[in-house]
Amino acid sequence: MTDETPRSYPQGVPSWIEARHPDPDAALAFYAGVFGWDAEERVPPGAPGSYRIVSVDGRDVGAITSSDDPATWTTYIAVDDADATAARVVELGGTAAEPADAGPGGSAGRGVDCTDPRGAAFALWQARERLGAQHINAPGGWVFSDLRAREPEQAVSFYERLFGWRVSDVREGPSTMVRLPGYGEHLAATSDPAIHERQAAAPEGFADVVAALEGTDGGPDDWHVSFRVADRDDAAARAERLGGRVLDTWDGYWTRAVELQDPQGATFRVSQFAPDDH
Repeated sequence: MTDETPRSYPQGVPSWIEARHPDPDAALAFYAGVFGWDAEERVPPGAPGSYRIVSVDGRDVGAITSSDDPATWTTYIAVDDADATAARVVELGGTAAEPADAGPGGSAGRGVDCTDPRGAAFALWQARERLGAQHINAPGGWVFSDLRAREPEQAVSFYERLFGWRVSDVREGPSTMVRLPGYGEHLAATSDPAIHERQAAAPEGFADVVAALEGTDGGPDDWHVSFRVADRDDAAARAERLGGRVLDTWDGYWTRAVELQDPQGATFRVSQFAPDDH
């Protein structure tokens, strides 16, 4: 990504992540300690609640916000029209809340919370001024989100019909990559003109990868976020010192990863890009 051209997200591409926590101050202290994030409060003084944009070197990673529900990470998927897509979610058997504008006068964008037919929660984001995450695939930044499901093929069919996603045959660790045809061309024409040259050795269509699909043996279907770190083991140790818990570790072909739980119970993954280990 160049400094001059912000990253934009066409319909069907996950574009934003949000940590929703009962104690947002404690959540910020934990994640800032793990990833080195800066934060800026967007809720006006005296107004209830908290909504902090977190960033690295001035580039947005996502947000940490207050919530009365159990702690979780929420993945937003970009859409051209939040109202129309929310209606389509319901037509396909999911649920959608009432769409709502964000920011002064709706300047940031328009969002809506949804669940797919199997109960996995996600959100839609119709961008205005807030285009989406800008610090990605770099230490401290979001990598992508995984749809974790007990029956992955059945679960992803909803998103195939809603967004036109395609499941690839490329795997990394426990995850199978999901593509949106044409996304790589969008990046090449906008914020990442060198993407095809940089990924010349990658499998065909890799530039179109937008998410991942992962099977799970138990628990409800959900969306799960991953972050890049420079060193997996150092990041895991920092998380533990700050009250987090290591749940699992694994080595893929390209990455070394660890599954973590924050002190309020939300789970997430960190991964170290380490192709030279193979």
